[in-house]
Amino acid sequence: MLTIGCHLSSSAGYLAMGKEAVRIGANDFQFFTRNPRGGTAKPLDLDDIKAFEEYRKENGITAVLAHAPYTLNACSKDAGLREFAKNTMSDDISRLENIDGAMYNFHPGSHVGQGEEIGIQFIADMLNSVLFPEQKTLVLLETMAGKGSEIGRNFQELKDIADKVKLNDKLGVCLDTCHVFDGGYDIVNDLDGTLNEFDKIIGLERLKAIHLNDSMNTLGCHKDRHAKIGEGGIGLQAITNIINHPKLRELPFFLETPNDIDGYQKEIELLKSLYRE
Repeated sequence: MLTIGCHLSSSAGYLAMGKEAVRIGANDFQFFTRNPRGGTAKPLDLDDIKAFEEYRKENGITAVLAHAPYTLNACSKDAGLREFAKNTMSDDISRLENIDGAMYNFHPGSHVGQGEEIGIQFIADMLNSVLFPEQKTLVLLETMAGKGSEIGRNFQELKDIADKVKLNDKLGVCLDTCHVFDGGYDIVNDLDGTLNEFDKIIGLERLKAIHLNDSMNTLGCHKDRHAKIGEGGIGLQAITNIINHPKLRELPFFLETPNDIDGYQKEIELLKSLYRE
């Protein structure tokens, strides 16, 4: 069975997100832990979480992926922004410990001229300060398109981060199809080659989730502009190949396409029809 969902608004709580996911035919979902541009998270509602967990079991919601705010930059030049990133991630993880099997995805950040080596070290330093041995929440490094001074523009940079993290069994990777395509990995004509390279450098056992997005741009443009499924440079056939690939088909997929909720519902229906049981 295809595990597919989309990005939902968390403003009404976990139970509301679960019901919205089921209404549109999803069996997983993603949400921002707080305003994507930063700020504090709303108070934790343990009663809502308990009700969600019961609803989730009854309705087959498998994966729940939390997304860190975009303002989280663990490798900023500004020590205050690095401290914000550390405190935000620590708080988010502590909250997610209440959700069974939750995952937490974040953009590694931008080194803003300091260089990849320094940026990677800052990211690893943050992870070493927030991860803890009893942690259940899996933290995912997201593959990036490589615009500007982004860290994570290739698989090697993600491996270099993980290698510096003491508790790297708490780490995984979320592969964004738009990002890797824009970053220069030809998932349209050589999906197997891309996955083999990922396996050689990082290890496919670390691949835990996929952001399923088409791209408004061309291969290797380093721009990061998501398109609706089948309407961009990746195209419907390549997306079909991705969701049915034997090394990917059992993973949870999360749509981040430029859609409203009805648009997501239509894409979920389309992708389910293209999935080979």
